[in-house]
Amino acid sequence: MADLFDRSDPSVQEAPRPLADRLRPQSLCDVIGQNKALGPDGPLGAMLASGDLASLILWGPPGVGKTTIARLLADQTALHFTRISAIFSGVPELRKLFEQAKLRRQNGQGTLLFVDEIHRFNKSQQDSFLPYMEDGTITLVGATTENPSFELNAALLSRAQVIVLDRLSLADLERLAQRAERELNRPLPLAGPARDALLEMADGDGRALLNLIAQVMGWRVSGKLDPAELSRRLMRRAAQYDKSGDAHYNLISALHKSVRGSDPDAALYWFARMIDGGEDPRYLARRLTRMAIEEIGNADPQAQAVCLDAWQSFERMGSPEGELALAQAVIYLALAPKSNAGYVAWKAALRMARETGSKPPPKHILNAPTRLMKAEGYGEGYAYDHDAEDGFSGQNYFPDGVKRPVLYQPQERGFERELCKRIAFFARLREKRGG
Repeated sequence: MADLFDRSDPSVQEAPRPLADRLRPQSLCDVIGQNKALGPDGPLGAMLASGDLASLILWGPPGVGKTTIARLLADQTALHFTRISAIFSGVPELRKLFEQAKLRRQNGQGTLLFVDEIHRFNKSQQDSFLPYMEDGTITLVGATTENPSFELNAALLSRAQVIVLDRLSLADLERLAQRAERELNRPLPLAGPARDALLEMADGDGRALLNLIAQVMGWRVSGKLDPAELSRRLMRRAAQYDKSGDAHYNLISALHKSVRGSDPDAALYWFARMIDGGEDPRYLARRLTRMAIEEIGNADPQAQAVCLDAWQSFERMGSPEGELALAQAVIYLALAPKSNAGYVAWKAALRMARETGSKPPPKHILNAPTRLMKAEGYGEGYAYDHDAEDGFSGQNYFPDGVKRPVLYQPQERGFERELCKRIAFFARLREKRGG
């Protein structure tokens, strides 16, 4: 049957190619923003220089060139390029691809198998790659936006090198915009501040920027648009945030460390990023309460109550009003005196409890409700602290034969200054009374 669309016929025209496809780099040196990986001293640059391309996992946010780099690696190493998506592929398709790769290898050509969204494959699907990676049937290049150490099998990771690709900077995006202007043979109809706003809207995603530029270039405008006119015509791109993915863990880590670092402005910023990204405020309320306990503790015992009150206020008022109560708790935690002495003491106590096993308490602090227990020495020699001088007997409360440890060591900050004084006072009394 004849081809319905004879491409030799000048009257038949192909559909216009998207701008992102037209600007796809033709060589690795044309890839923008990934010099750390592709440069002569980078891992990919070193591999190519040695002529030995290993299996790779390309880890980075959307729109930074993962697919393009994989295709160019195949070109540069004369490997047959095969692309699949883990979202749409299953075991039958993988078997077929492996058989095809075997035939190519028998004919003297290797295969670069590019797997987009490789983290979507389950454990058994990931394991299916291993024998073909080991015998050289395929060179696997997987692409993922998620942390490989969380999402990929250890066996697969041990056979592939993880290459981290960076989010595109504003300077990188500007270079990409200039490349688009050269391709389209005309400048963007944007004033300087509007051009900056367009780059910000792309949020580090080169593909998103080119799609935005294509939209702007399609408008019929006279003169140059300012930021207000641009925002009226163009919807701001939603920030990249996956409540179950890397962004979730990265941003909560940034919030936690900003609180620990006593920086209320940074803490508020990361809190706002998570709220704006759609994070559950109840999750944040729980994490803030944890920060109060773990990072502040007895340096400011009120911090935990502030978090619980903010949590309750959110439950009563809901969103968005209740989020202000949580934001106030963020500020309070960031400015509170910090001490992890309680956290450290608790971990040390757990270690000691495991090491000492089932050693019983000393008999003098055991109750003796029966005659038999009294006869066994339970409660014998117990000193009632309220009857002792200063309300402190100084007796030993650890198991017999266990050397008294120092688990809780408060800091000279906030309310723990007072606790330091009390611990020192009791230590002097204990020494004086031979406890």
